[in-house]
Amino acid sequence: MKFRASKQELSKHIQIAQRAVSSRTTMQILEGLLLIAKDNTLTLIGTDTDLTIISTMACIVEEEGEVVVNSRLFGDIIRKLEDSFVDITLKDLNLNIVCKNSDFNINCQSSKEFPRNLNFEDKGSFTMKEEDLKEAIRKTTFAVSIEETRKIFTGVFMDCKEDISFVALDGFRMARERIAISTEPSESIIPANHLNELQKILGSGDVKITIGERKILFETNNTKIYSTLYSGEYFNYKDLIRKSHTTEVKINREMFQTSIERASLLAKEERSNLIKLNIADNRVKISSNTEIGNVEEVLECEINGPGLDIAFNSKYLLDGIKIMDEDEIVLNFTDSINPLIINEKSYTYLVLPVRLAN
Repeated sequence: MKFRASKQELSKHIQIAQRAVSSRTTMQILEGLLLIAKDNTLTLIGTDTDLTIISTMACIVEEEGEVVVNSRLFGDIIRKLEDSFVDITLKDLNLNIVCKNSDFNINCQSSKEFPRNLNFEDKGSFTMKEEDLKEAIRKTTFAVSIEETRKIFTGVFMDCKEDISFVALDGFRMARERIAISTEPSESIIPANHLNELQKILGSGDVKITIGERKILFETNNTKIYSTLYSGEYFNYKDLIRKSHTTEVKINREMFQTSIERASLLAKEERSNLIKLNIADNRVKISSNTEIGNVEEVLECEINGPGLDIAFNSKYLLDGIKIMDEDEIVLNFTDSINPLIINEKSYTYLVLPVRLAN
C-alpha cells in the first residue's frame, strides 16, 4: 500500500472515523482504524461493533492495500505534522509516514480480523436536512435515562408516523422534537450516545437515513454511520401530552432561566435539587429553602387561570428551558401533581413536579 494525501484532509477524516473507536475495548483490533487505499480513494473505518463509521477521501494511490493502524497514535501523528502532503507506505505491517522533515515508522495489524459485516435488511429510507437532525439530537438526547437496567430508555425513539418525532424520556421528563417529513411508517430506538457522536459529524447538507431490522444507517457526503438499534416496546409517550391546561404562564425565558439558576445554588442534590414556584397575581415567586440558607426570586409574568404552588427538580426544569430559543415561553399547568408542559414551535418539553409533604 502506498498513497499520498493532504495532511489537513487526512486529519479531518481520521477524527470522523475514530469517533466509533472505543477506548475501553478488550479487543486490540478494535483500537485501530482500518485503512483501505484503492482507486485514488482512502477509506477509513472505525468501529466498536455497535457503532461503525466509514469516511472516504480523495488521495493519490500508487499501490492499493489495506491495514489496521492504532487509531489514537495515527491520529496524533497526523495532527502534529506540518500542513503539507503526507506520503504513507506499508511494508510488512510497518507503516512509514513522511511529511517534509518528519519520518515516522509504526507497527500495524493485519486487516483480516477487522469486523466489517455491515449488511442489513433495508426497510425504507428518507432524506432530511443535516441541520434539522442536529437540532433534534440536541433537543432530545439530554433527556434519556442513564440507568442501564432500562436499556431502551437510554435511547432516542424515532417515531415515523404522521411526521418524524424524536422522543427521549427518563421517567422524570420528556423531550420531543418534530420534523415535518412524510415517510413510510416505522419505529426505531437509537442509542443516544451514538446520536451524540453523529451530531459532531453532521454539517449543513442532506443526510439519508436508511432503517434496517437491527441497524440504522446515516449517510452524508463522504461518511456513513451505522448504529445498532435497541429492541423492545417504547413507552406510549403521546398519552403524556395533554391537550388542555388549567393555568398558562407567559414569561421571559432568559429571566426565568437565570432566576432558577440562582435559586438552585441553594438546592441540594440529596433533596432532589428542589425549588418551589408560587404562581399568583401575575408573578412567579421562585424559592429554595435548605439548611444552607434560603433564596427568593420574583418575576413579572402573564397568568391565565388560577394560581398554584408547585415544586420541581431544578436540574430537570433547567435542562429543557436552556435548550429553547424563544424570548418568551408559555408554561402550561393543570395542578401541583401533574406535569408541566412547555411547547415551542416543533418542540415539546414535559417535566414532572416533585410532590411536597403536606
